[in-house]
Amino acid sequence: MFWGPASGGVRRYILAKRAYCVAYTGLQHSLVVPGAHKARTDDGVLTTCTVPALPIGKGYRFPLRAQPWVDALIELKPDVIEAGDPYRLAWAAIRAGRSLDVPVVGFFHSDLTRMTALRFGGWTRAPIRRYIQHLYGHMDWVFAPSQIMTERLHGLGLARVSTQPLGVDTDIFTPERRDETLRARLGIPAKARLLVYAGRNAIEKNLNVLIDAVRRLGAPYHLLLIGPDMPRPADIAHTVVDFVADPLILAGLLASSDALVHAGDQETFGLVIAEGMAAGLPVIGVHSGAVPELVDETVGALAWPNNPVSFAAAIDSVFARNPKALGLAARARVVATFGWPARFHHMLGDLRQLRLRGEIQPATVLALKPAINPLQVNQSHDAN
Repeated sequence: MFWGPASGGVRRYILAKRAYCVAYTGLQHSLVVPGAHKARTDDGVLTTCTVPALPIGKGYRFPLRAQPWVDALIELKPDVIEAGDPYRLAWAAIRAGRSLDVPVVGFFHSDLTRMTALRFGGWTRAPIRRYIQHLYGHMDWVFAPSQIMTERLHGLGLARVSTQPLGVDTDIFTPERRDETLRARLGIPAKARLLVYAGRNAIEKNLNVLIDAVRRLGAPYHLLLIGPDMPRPADIAHTVVDFVADPLILAGLLASSDALVHAGDQETFGLVIAEGMAAGLPVIGVHSGAVPELVDETVGALAWPNNPVSFAAAIDSVFARNPKALGLAARARVVATFGWPARFHHMLGDLRQLRLRGEIQPATVLALKPAINPLQVNQSHDAN
């Protein structure tokens, strides 16, 4: 469900895992995703099922029938199925898994309770909690991308849950991709303090907070917005770059900025935050969701959620210190903790335990038929 032409972090996670499997293991990583037409590659790596596009969904598609997805999964005969969203396709994965007698794993990418409450009101919280308990209670295991999400799922009575943070390709997202000619090409003043946001223009991203904060700060701050359908406020210094699909181009845009700003308060991990840190940027985020697990005063600053005054002060505090030193510390943190090889090595070990019908242990680090030791080589990103 989260696969679409303007997909962000979830799609990059999926493609990174697929590239890792190709480069370092004997595994086939197959995808079953929505598309305009039914199609399948010869090797079964990518299967699409025909799904109508949502009228205002920016290219996303919502499946109405589960059976075609169940059939596609059964035809692939996987050893493990990972459900990447909590909607109809998750139930299709469960049905296919039971038919094949293989484990089904859910990845809790989206905080469904808070997301629906934001869009439809607080009355949705109780029924959505019950739905989450019901759905993930049918799965053999659940991965959550941050500790706070793991704790929330445990709080709902779900025991078969472990933390599986996302990661970053630190060879792609690196300060070395900084382009000193970028500002001139985009018409941005050379002396501007360039703040970058990359992602979707969605209500939970709180772009109004970013815009209001920059409005309060004024010159020399300049906001670079990267993504589809971005706002274009007439009263602040800003530049808009449409959605960037190529991670190399995105990495260059991040590395050529001075700080990453992200006012979203519902992040379950915050992949673009980690990518900005890998690119050598200090980060200004908020005290909410999983963001504090990535950002503190040693790599940036945190503001109070939905508070433009607090956010503006946090931005100023970063530039009042040494933003370059903070960016270097941010890069070091990501390289040490969130490189894709280590993250996937751990995850595939957990899946191997599950396939063998064992219990996943928090400290398990096992290879799943690796062609070579994935921790002794640099990750290839050709498949991205």
